[in-house]
Amino acid sequence: MSRSAALLALFALSCAATDEGSGGAPDWSAVQTELAMRVEQDQALRRETTSPENMTPALLDRLGAVDFDNTAWMRSLVTRHGWPTVAKVGEKGAGNAWLLVQHADHDVDFQEQCLELLRAAVAQGQASEKNLAYLEDRVAMHRGRPQRYGTQFVNKGGGFAPYELEDPARVDEWRAEVGLGTLAEYAELLNPR
Repeated sequence: MSRSAALLALFALSCAATDEGSGGAPDWSAVQTELAMRVEQDQALRRETTSPENMTPALLDRLGAVDFDNTAWMRSLVTRHGWPTVAKVGEKGAGNAWLLVQHADHDVDFQEQCLELLRAAVAQGQASEKNLAYLEDRVAMHRGRPQRYGTQFVNKGGGFAPYELEDPARVDEWRAEVGLGTLAEYAELLNPR
């Protein structure tokens, strides 16, 4: 299959996944497939950025373009059909939706809109508390507020350190409530010796 034929097929699947002309529900299995394909592309590009020699302006441009495209697609889906819950797209699909929103850093207003939807989904048992914690912290960081769960780290002195914490004495308690390990364990993962 040629590249243009493959792109056309992907575009058709994307449209089928979210566009139901009559305003009805989408084909959630197609949405699930689309989410998986978008996350695979997202993660493949992010794996390339782990090597300093690969961090070229061209790679960063490609990554930015993917993030913008994924955000536009998610915005359309969420606006027309609500949050893709576990009941609609399965646990993996719901996690994939969260990941695409987590990487929508260029549109914090949209992340914040999804944060409200994700909170409601968690309250109904239809989304992951861990994912909610990560998005809570991501939005807080982008809004210049301290984070609660310590999921967001910044580069400091050649290593990674937690972005400002709401309450360092309680962070591990809050992390445990949502099923995350300790902050020290997470810091060790991000700063291997």
